[in-house]
Amino acid sequence: MLELRIDGRAGGHPILGTIAARVAAGERICLLGPSGVGKTTLLNGIAGLDRRLHGMIERRAGLRVGYLFQEHRLLPWRTVRQNLAMVGASNVEIDALLAQVGLADAAEALPDQLSLGMARRAALARSLAIKPELLLLDEPFASLDPERAAELQRLLARLLDAQPRMAMICVTHDAGDADRLANRLWYLDGAPAELRWDQPLSARASASRIAERLRNPAPRPHPADTFG
Repeated sequence: MLELRIDGRAGGHPILGTIAARVAAGERICLLGPSGVGKTTLLNGIAGLDRRLHGMIERRAGLRVGYLFQEHRLLPWRTVRQNLAMVGASNVEIDALLAQVGLADAAEALPDQLSLGMARRAALARSLAIKPELLLLDEPFASLDPERAAELQRLLARLLDAQPRMAMICVTHDAGDADRLANRLWYLDGAPAELRWDQPLSARASASRIAERLRNPAPRPHPADTFG
C-alpha cells in the first residue's frame, strides 16, 4: 500500500532524516514523538503535500487517502452537507456518513454553528466520503475535553472495525490513544527526525510503556560504577 524510503539528508529536508517503513492494509499505526519533532511533517509527506519528499514515498497507484487535519478546514460559507458534496459525496452518502458520525441533525448547519467536537466529526465524515484505503489523522483529539475525546476515539474504533482493510496513521501526543486504537507504534525522535521505534503492539508491549522507555531511556552505567 505505502512504502517510505526517506533520506532527508540527501534531499536537503530540514526536519526529516532517514525513515524506512511499509504500511499494509488493515494496519492501525499511531505516531508518537516529542512536540515539534516532525510528526505532522511526516504525515503531510505521506499525504503528498510536501514536494521535498516526492520520490521518497511510494504509494500504490490509485490509493485513496483521507486526511483529517488538526483544524477542521471546513469552508465556513458552506453547510456541512455542501462541504461533503464538494468531495463527490451524493446526498444519500452524505446522510449515511453524517448519521455514522452522529451528526444526522447538523447537515444544514454552517461550520461556525458547530462545537469543536462536532466540526471535527464533520471533517472526519468528509475524509471518509472518498472511501479511503488509508486514513491519516493529525492530533484528532487535541483541544477536546476528555468526554468528547473518548467519544471520538470510540467512533474511530467502530469505523476501523467496520472497515478492517482500511489502514490508519494517527499522529498523537498521548500514548493512551495508541493503546486504545493502534496495532502498531511508530516513535519519531531526533534532529533530523528518524523512526526510533516501529513495532506491533500487544498486551505485553503497550504503547504507554514503550513511549515512557523511549522518552526516559535508562542511563548507561559509568565504568567506575561497573568496575569499582
